[in-house]
Formats: sequence, structure tokens, C-alpha cells
Amino acid sequence: MARKPRIHFPSAVYHVMLRGNAGQDIFIDDADRVRFLLLLQEGTERFSCRIHAFCLMSNHVHLAVQVGEIPLSRFMQNVSFRYTRYFNTRKGINGHLFQGRYKALLIDADNYLVELVRYLHLNPVRAGMVSRAEQHPWSSHLAYCGRESLPWLTTGWVLAQFSGKVDEAVKRYVRFVTDGLGGEYRKEFHHGTQDGRLLGDDRFAEELMRKLDDNYHRQISLQEIIEYVCRLYALQPNELALPGKKRNRSEARSVIGLLVQEQDHLSLTELARFTRRELSGVSYGANRLTERAKDDKVLASSLEVIRAGLFALMANSS
Repeated sequence: MARKPRIHFPSAVYHVMLRGNAGQDIFIDDADRVRFLLLLQEGTERFSCRIHAFCLMSNHVHLAVQVGEIPLSRFMQNVSFRYTRYFNTRKGINGHLFQGRYKALLIDADNYLVELVRYLHLNPVRAGMVSRAEQHPWSSHLAYCGRESLPWLTTGWVLAQFSGKVDEAVKRYVRFVTDGLGGEYRKEFHHGTQDGRLLGDDRFAEELMRKLDDNYHRQISLQEIIEYVCRLYALQPNELALPGKKRNRSEARSVIGLLVQEQDHLSLTELARFTRRELSGVSYGANRLTERAKDDKVLASSLEVIRAGLFALMANSS
């Protein structure tokens, strides 16, 4: 069954869940947790998004993320790829660290963000790891309490819901979290209330559909991306499946992989099947291209030109 495409529009807020493969731990010690938070910080700067809350558990992570113009997928792919590379290198292992695709619920922030932040901060309490939220140092709760400084964390929106005065807002927030100590598992924060992708009422769903109509671009197909990139590299699509590592074909495959990663409705699995390559190799090529572009301004510029051409293709054919 084809997976449902993610919903994106500027200012959208998501509850993101990232889990270890087969339930494995993704943090072994505090050095791992510090590295993950550093990647979150770098990601907010690079992809112009905001993190309203986070909670690092032993084998999974919860985030409340608000995006700008750049889709959530680019932020999450960057963080998960770089952390996996760090983790595997440090432990001397190979393979997948995370359980496939991250899960993300688009939420009605006006009605659910404050409760979601409390729910995330109380996750270690519900799991029996601590008896109070402030005893868990690896969530954003201490920053909300004013006991820790995380400049990259956005706390102002949530605290402003309690009071316009910071000290009073913090007091009321702490009381609000304490009042939720007896709270149980909230199914809607994991599975949504609308279509398995949304957390909000019918009004929110209707408003969302209007936003999507106003910002609609036709979804491009894998075949169209392949043909577009092959024209740029003077290749025939069937050449991508040829054996060998000829640079022209290899780079074209990596560019296609990168563009596929940036389209929430497409999968690298389909590309791997088309090119007759292992999924891990296709993923590595795309992610490696992203890393190279960080230090290579010429490559970064070329990729932006390619993206612009693809967007133009989508707009002209919609």
C-alpha cells in the first residue's frame, strides 16, 4: 500500500517521533545525547525551523517542530543521517539505527501545542524513569522552568499562553505540568484525530485543506525526476542501472536520490529498484552529496539550480 504523503505548509507544527530500529537504544551515554542536541541546534539554523519541545528517551525521541518554507523531511533526514553516521562510527558498527521513516503528526498548535509540550515532558515519568519531570535532564522541561539556557529552543510561544510576564508564566507552566502527573497515555498524540496524520478537529482539517489548495503544486513522479536529471547529465534513464561506478552516472543517481528524499510522497526504495542498487547505497549517495555541498559552494549552487528547475517543472505542468 502506498504511504500517504506528508502535509507541508510554512509555519506548520508537528509532533515528531523517531524510534530505534527494532526497539534498540539510540543513546548509550550522555555524549550521545549531547551530540544529538547539537545536531538539532545546527538543524534549526540550517533549515530555518523552530523546536518548541524535545524529550530524549533511551530508544526514541519526541520533538515538537515548527517548519518554515523548508519541509520537515529535509530537517529530519539531515539529523537522522548525521546522528546515525556518528553513532555507527563511535560504536564501530554498521546498519540502520532508526526504525524506518520517522512519524510526524501535523497538529493544531493553537489548541494542542501546550498540552503536547506537557505530555512530552512527562514522558519519562510515565515510563517510570523518574518521579518528576525536572529529574530528567534530557528534555526541554528545565529550559521552560528557567533552570537551563538553550538559545535554539523556542519557549516563548508556549509560556505566553500562561502569562505575559515571564516569571508568572514559568510558575503557571510548572503548576500545569505538575497537575498532569497522573496523566495516562494519550492515543491522539501518537495517532492523531484526522486521517492518522492530523491532530485537530474538523475545523482545523477544513482550514488546512484551504491552505493546501492555495499553495498547491502537483506531486512530481519518480520517473519525471529521473528523466529531468538524466537530461541534465546527458544520460538515458536505463543507463542508471548499468553496473560500474562511472562518475557521471553515479553523481546523477545521487542527485536523483537527493531530490527523491525531498519529496515526501516518494521513496528511495523505488529508486533503488529502478537503478538495481542496494537501498543503503542509494541512501548513502544522496546523503553524501548533501554533506559535500556544505563545504563545496560550487556544488551547493548547482544543486540549488537543479532544485529550481524541478520546481519550475512542477509548476508549469500543474
